[in-house]
Amino acid sequence: QTESSSGLPTGNPEEGAKLVVTKGTGGQACADCHGKDGNTPNAADVPMLGGQYADYLAHALMAYRDGMREHPLMGPQAKDLTDQQIANAAAYLSLQPGKIGDMSHM
Repeated sequence: QTESSSGLPTGNPEEGAKLVVTKGTGGQACADCHGKDGNTPNAADVPMLGGQYADYLAHALMAYRDGMREHPLMGPQAKDLTDQQIANAAAYLSLQPGKIGDMSHM
C-alpha cells in the first residue's frame, strides 16, 4: 500500500525516530548534522527538515540514494537506505514541529 507521490510504502514514524539517530553506512546518523528533531543543524548550510512534507523528504532521499541528486555527505548516507527506511525517516521528520519559514522577512 502506498499513499504518497513517491510510491513508497506507508512510513512508520517510530521506526523513523530510531533511524534518525542510527549511524548509517556513511558513518553518520541523520541527527549528527540535522539534529534529532531535524531542526537543530550543526552548521548554517545544513537544512532544517522537521515539519517538512514527508513526500518532499522521501523524494529527496530517493534522489540521493539513486544518484539523481548529488552531495558529498548525503549520497553515501542514503545509498543503502531501503524504500521502507526512507518512508520511515520522512514520516518521523514530517511530524516534528516545523521551523521552516519563508523569506518574506528578508
